[in-house]
Amino acid sequence: MTRVGLISDTHGLLRPEVAALFDGVDRILHGGDVGGGDVLAQLRRIAPVDAVYGNVDDTADPRLHSALDLAIDGVTIHVSHGHELGHPTPDLALARYTAQVVVFGHTHKAVVVRAPRDRMAINPGAAGPRRFNLEPSVAILTLDGGRADVRIVAIR
Repeated sequence: MTRVGLISDTHGLLRPEVAALFDGVDRILHGGDVGGGDVLAQLRRIAPVDAVYGNVDDTADPRLHSALDLAIDGVTIHVSHGHELGHPTPDLALARYTAQVVVFGHTHKAVVVRAPRDRMAINPGAAGPRRFNLEPSVAILTLDGGRADVRIVAIR
């Protein structure tokens, strides 16, 4: 079993609660709008990190990818910020990308949509500065033998 911390839209702020929420994760995937290398350095103290750039990040930053396509514990995962979709929705993300698990950010709104063929779209919400009157959040993705489950966790 592999536990993956999902985080997005930190915009330069890594809330101290994230370290406790991600305690014990094997890996962290950042869905963009990181807001600087300091956030990545702090996350790397918790677990190895892979990150994509969002619309506010430097696309030339070598620590950030345009998208990630991974296989972890028998599950295919796509991570991109979502701004490339215009106004991203779970349905748009699932239609564009073929991975079992599609992770995106950009909207700052946490959402999980389960689709046929054991697929799901996940937006972990925004973990950085509070915006749009939405509660900050992250997600914990659990992978086990080709199956995936996820839970959104509010940052309080």
